[in-house]
Amino acid sequence: MSDADKNATGSSGIRASRRTVIKGVIASGVAVSAAGYLVYDRYGSSLGRAKGSVERLVTLNVNGKDRRVDVLPNETLAHTIRYKLGLTGTKIGCDHSECGACTVMVDDISTYSCSTLTHSVRSRKVTTIEGVEGPNGELHKVQKAMIKELGPQCGFCTSGQVVAAVALLKQNPTPTVDEARRGMSGNMCRCGAYDHYLKAVMTASREA
Repeated sequence: MSDADKNATGSSGIRASRRTVIKGVIASGVAVSAAGYLVYDRYGSSLGRAKGSVERLVTLNVNGKDRRVDVLPNETLAHTIRYKLGLTGTKIGCDHSECGACTVMVDDISTYSCSTLTHSVRSRKVTTIEGVEGPNGELHKVQKAMIKELGPQCGFCTSGQVVAAVALLKQNPTPTVDEARRGMSGNMCRCGAYDHYLKAVMTASREA
């Protein structure tokens, strides 16, 4: 037995190898995802969940609906939203919490989804750009105001701008111009249409 095998084998003679874990994952499919990471003995028998493992098949409340999704322990909310749930209105720009293109609301608070772990929002309410519309599909007053004020230019940052503005008005329905500017400061616009977006926020704040 090699030194590596001796180190990997405990007093009971049971060890979990990478090969047996992978075989177990392939054989058991989604059952493994639902149970988290499992440890197998040398004969392929399950010894239970590894210490510190995270349950991967989780329920997320997104746009008012509970969604079951397989989530890796280090997976970001932006990745889950776009590539697991298919809600591609949420954009990934800098991927470093700087541009705001990935902005969503978590419990009505503006949040960078590119730096938020999906597992951290399991018991919270997530709202994406797809979830700000009215019950009959009508545009939100912020969206209407941004059209009126010609806010979108290339449009890449627009979904994040809209979500940030909706979150701002939920917290402060009648902001001053300076308050609105600070509230939107976490969202960058590569086209430089900041005044248009700011005017749209102020227009929306005056709507009933």
